[in-house]
Amino acid sequence: MSGLASRALQSAVRWYQRHISPLSPPRCRYYPTCSQYALTALKRFGALRGTILAILRLLRCTPFNNGGIDDVPQRFSIFYRFSWSKAHEEARLTPMAPDKETA
Repeated sequence: MSGLASRALQSAVRWYQRHISPLSPPRCRYYPTCSQYALTALKRFGALRGTILAILRLLRCTPFNNGGIDDVPQRFSIFYRFSWSKAHEEARLTPMAPDKETA
């Protein structure tokens, strides 16, 4: 699902990773980092759905959250973290293997 809008957003995230992110110390509470999560979500689900998942991830990244491993879901759902969701995925103890395009 790599449309023009998705590729433009991916370029913006990569620009952030190269130019803005190195200016501050690492502080992400999750693995993968929020920017890597956004890239994977954009590649997997396209511009609209990928952006929604990336924004929800950024909203979870607070000092009140312990963080941990938080992979992009295999099926799109904004509720994939809730056990009652049909797209629910249990939290992993080890990260998923990266997509072939991401590596």
